[in-house]
Amino acid sequence: MYEELKQVWNELTAPGAPFAVEEVVVRGVPIKSYVTAPNSLREVWLGSAAHGDRDYLVYDSERWTYAQAHRQVAALANWLVDQGVEPGDRVAIAMRNHPEWMLAYWATVSIGAAAVGMNAWWTEPEMAFGIRDAAPRVLVCDEERLARFLPRRSELPECRVVAVRVPEPLPDDVLAWEDVCREDGATDLPDVSIDPDQDACIFYTSGTTGQPKGAQLTHRGCVANLLSLVFWNMTQAAASQRARAAGQPEAQAPETPGQPAALVCTPLFHVTANNCVAHPMTLAGGKLVHMYKWDAGEALRLIERERITSFSGVPVMARELISHPDFEKTDTSCLTALGGGGAQLQPDLVEKIEKRVSTARPGTGYGMTETCGVITANSADFFVDKPASVGPALPTFETKCIDGEGKTLPTGQLGELCVRGAQVIRGYLNRPEATAEAIQDGWLRTGDLARIDEDGFIFIVDRVKDMVLRGGENVYCAEVEAVLFDHPAVAECAVFGVPDDRLGEEVAAAIVLDRELDDPAASLRNHCAGRLAKYKIPRYIWILAQPLPRNASGKFLKRQLREELDLSDAI
Repeated sequence: MYEELKQVWNELTAPGAPFAVEEVVVRGVPIKSYVTAPNSLREVWLGSAAHGDRDYLVYDSERWTYAQAHRQVAALANWLVDQGVEPGDRVAIAMRNHPEWMLAYWATVSIGAAAVGMNAWWTEPEMAFGIRDAAPRVLVCDEERLARFLPRRSELPECRVVAVRVPEPLPDDVLAWEDVCREDGATDLPDVSIDPDQDACIFYTSGTTGQPKGAQLTHRGCVANLLSLVFWNMTQAAASQRARAAGQPEAQAPETPGQPAALVCTPLFHVTANNCVAHPMTLAGGKLVHMYKWDAGEALRLIERERITSFSGVPVMARELISHPDFEKTDTSCLTALGGGGAQLQPDLVEKIEKRVSTARPGTGYGMTETCGVITANSADFFVDKPASVGPALPTFETKCIDGEGKTLPTGQLGELCVRGAQVIRGYLNRPEATAEAIQDGWLRTGDLARIDEDGFIFIVDRVKDMVLRGGENVYCAEVEAVLFDHPAVAECAVFGVPDDRLGEEVAAAIVLDRELDDPAASLRNHCAGRLAKYKIPRYIWILAQPLPRNASGKFLKRQLREELDLSDAI
């Protein structure tokens, strides 16, 4: 199977092939880039017009076809240009996952401006910071975000404000979406020229250690991410089919699918939903079904109603989906792919997806905001065979693992993963020092401890800063979490380090159970005892009645748990 993967990979990336790679110099650094890549996201959007009357955006009972979406995008794009928005300017989008998010995004990137995805969970002071940092010419926002912005209006007096789904009357200096996007004007996008290495969007990092940083994602990077996703899907499918057909007179032809459809269940102001779900679905003429907020029961209802073919969220969402009481009663036969990224998909979850969803194969992607999306991908037969791996690095990436002194390590040795290529961001907005620290000679330090095996598959062991150093021994939180998740009663868990006078740090775990245990501490530690060295077994365990706190992208907030939980309450 891995030999077939290598063969197909080389065929598709060879000179003249659809995914041929060339070396280009960007910002003085030689990087890998796709030869056939469109110049910008504008070309991607223009190409989607061919999908015409197909459904594009679905939200509750509302529907937009591609044709309707193109008329709205053209109207907004022309209005933005009329307001003096030029290539290189910024347009901020601050709202929940309303369909207008995608329309505002495509209008912005199609005129060469940068779409600033503002975190919808931000409080008023946090939103004020983002507005000052990005200094957008226009803000497009919904009712909640407008209420947070108006008290700080004086800090950005020149910014035009467009309100989405806000009841009348509006403040005098706020315009309604319907008035801005009137379809009685120009129906074509304004004619602009876009440099592939200028900013396409600015997405803010989670800011778990201080103020969030605005990552500057370029058109080259976003387009490369899109092509990388297409490349992996084609490559793994062809390699698996070729491997299965070996020695047989004829391989079974795959069924012809209907319209692809994805559930947009994570925020569009992050790369997971925007770059890794919305972009490929738009390219393929697929349907994007938006959720206002995550709810596993509602997700199942939408999967059945809208015939969702692809579900990609953070791992806890996939886990909640297949363990929901309504799962067996729901028709999920439309699903062909189920998984996600944003955090490690634990091996037990890979196995559960493979066994419980007869039509869908498990899949994951590992990446960062700082790489415009995915670095690696793993799915189907390859993921089932190597469930602890996030897959191989995609064609436009160079990879290496380094030690604490920055020296490159041999294949197979554990070190911090560094990557270089078309998808690495331009830098952090207004943060030259942070940019210089994270990106050196084009190499991005991911902050993840990893090893690369003989097949080129990457195994993420833990975050460099997440590792617990207990009495001189390294304990990788992700490893402990994977074992705990394999306990039949564990619904959620987060492992982290807490201070210890004797050992420096001790291993702690916050856990939510989906059933009662007579002696949860004994049950959980006995479960770990056969799989982990004694020093890795959590000394402190909290059994919580409420779901673990998460950020907007669904990741557990370990720092908050560490600060709020009292050691005296642990078992």
